Amino acid sequence: MFRKILIANRGEIACRVMRTTRRLGISTVAVFSDADKSALHVEMADEAVHIGGAAAAESYLDGKRIIAAALTTGAEAIHPGYGFLSENPDFVEAVEKAGLTFIGPSASAIRAMGLKDAAKALMEKADVPVVPGYHGEAQELVVLAGKANEIGFPVLIKARAGGGGKGMRLVEDPKDFGEALSAAKREGKASFGDDRVLVEKFVASPRHIEIQVFGDGFGNAVYLFERDCSLQRRHQKVIEEAPAPGMTEEMRQAMGEAAVKAAKAIGYSGAGTVEFIVDGTDGLRPDRFYFMEMNTRLQVEHPVTEMITGLDLVEWQLRVAAGEPLPLQQDDLTIDGWAFEARIYAEDAQKGFLPATGTLSHLLFPEDIARVDSGVRAGDTITPFYDPMIAKLIVHGPDRDTALNRMETALMRTEAVGTTTNTAFLAALCRQADFAAGNVDTGLIERELDDLNTVDPVPDGVIAVAALACLGPGSDAGAPDPFDALGLWSHWTSPKRVVHLISGEDEHELAVARLAGDTWRISAYHGDSGFETQTIELISNRDGSLRVASGEVVSTVRCIRDADRLTLISNGTAYGFRLPDALVGDVETAEGGDRLVAPMPGVVKMVKVAAGDRVETNAPLIVMEAMKMELTLSAPRDGIVAEITVAEGEQVSDGALLLALEPQGD
Repeated sequence: MFRKILIANRGEIACRVMRTTRRLGISTVAVFSDADKSALHVEMADEAVHIGGAAAAESYLDGKRIIAAALTTGAEAIHPGYGFLSENPDFVEAVEKAGLTFIGPSASAIRAMGLKDAAKALMEKADVPVVPGYHGEAQELVVLAGKANEIGFPVLIKARAGGGGKGMRLVEDPKDFGEALSAAKREGKASFGDDRVLVEKFVASPRHIEIQVFGDGFGNAVYLFERDCSLQRRHQKVIEEAPAPGMTEEMRQAMGEAAVKAAKAIGYSGAGTVEFIVDGTDGLRPDRFYFMEMNTRLQVEHPVTEMITGLDLVEWQLRVAAGEPLPLQQDDLTIDGWAFEARIYAEDAQKGFLPATGTLSHLLFPEDIARVDSGVRAGDTITPFYDPMIAKLIVHGPDRDTALNRMETALMRTEAVGTTTNTAFLAALCRQADFAAGNVDTGLIERELDDLNTVDPVPDGVIAVAALACLGPGSDAGAPDPFDALGLWSHWTSPKRVVHLISGEDEHELAVARLAGDTWRISAYHGDSGFETQTIELISNRDGSLRVASGEVVSTVRCIRDADRLTLISNGTAYGFRLPDALVGDVETAEGGDRLVAPMPGVVKMVKVAAGDRVETNAPLIVMEAMKMELTLSAPRDGIVAEITVAEGEQVSDGALLLALEPQGD
């Protein structure tokens, strides 16, 4: 076994690998960029080496610097994690040329599966079923559009070097094919350095089911059962589970044996995942699954396989890379219970899952009921340079219902303040009727998106506690009365303080008055605001948690104050409030939709118009990219482009003005 390894990655996967190496007594070397100097994975490692700038191309994608760091620190092997250089065959060869061991498959195996078109041709020869489509070399629009017509719409355009939904476009109407092809090519080029694509039939009622495989250097290969990854947005996985709902033993064996065929066809060694698209129109049938691609690395969702098998897949990786045979054979492997994994991202589900940034002023996970794989802590900043994942929550139970209930509870008890997250969306997804019943397919989220994103009004009781909390939620535990700190006094009436709160588009002006003892009355300050007067008894105020009684109900509400923001977490739901400065008026917002602003921090990839151009509503104006996701911003109304304030290649912040319109006139 190795004595010291270098982990050529960052964030939660680097931390995950270190948990296994610590248990096995293996020393670790971390690498870090300018943006990650104080990151958790750097703190956890035995040694850490700075490798460059914040941009991935200047650090985590710089193979030469990473190999130099391994040699300098005396590491014997490099674990690539996932993403970055994990599926780069040139990097594998460079690692081995330097006399180091690459903890993963061979360069030839990665090359064989790295290009989707070549991989599918290889799978056809290995008698693995593939989706009907065009995987040829011709890339001209007229050829690809013609092939799409032959296959029959709808079709999927896929970057042939792609993965994770990057460079993928669904085309349902032939007239949209050209624009979708251009977008897929740009995204493929930006993400993988390759703009070539393939075109495939879009499968009806598709389910995304993948098989975890493992091979060793002795010609052995096994499958560690399946994971269902059908819950996706923008072709990226959201919640994964194992085993797959509705799976039969006949289907599992057929898919598992096909996956092993795929692995053996390329002499595979290490952890890999064979991904299949399954036509679930008539349930799961052995003749309705098709090879999509093979990921020649550990997957983000590998923990659900670990939970149902009781195995440590990182340990298996290390042992196989060190020259040991597989620890178990196929007949030794069994399934125990059910597991789910939910990916918590800094993103705004209300805005089409746009990535978000910010500093995590408060972060708390329910580690008593969930495994938490994370690479961040309270105080860390989510930057625009890398994937915005905050953590993965993984739960296990004896059956699907129990495991799913635990997942919903774990999500409701997760507290993240300082950036927008998708935890409420994930919790709503756990409650969604079709998913709860196991009726899943890759289109479920898109179909149910409006309902999943429904936001209930903030309860008056929560608004009342917010008003009370913003007067002194951080006061000493021995002095729970917020007015003790404020020093308010009134000779003739009960002390009163006016509080101004903004929640979403709703503004509240509230009068907070002390009654007897620790009882408070919160009422609308003036006018008919629709706010019902609340009477609250403040039982205690410790460490930002207010224990309050309203009528016969006693509850604890956590309050986190961050500059002009107040977040209340009540019954597993987070409510955000803004506290405007009474001395500074709100900035007047532009009216009439005549300003186009950046909905996220990112890079301006294309400016499709010029000053003076006449544009119609929904005409594409600017293409932005953030965290390898491309977004086209369209005209909010008819008008004339009055001013363009950015240039292609420019990095912009969230909310930055990009373009201004003026009326067309007569």
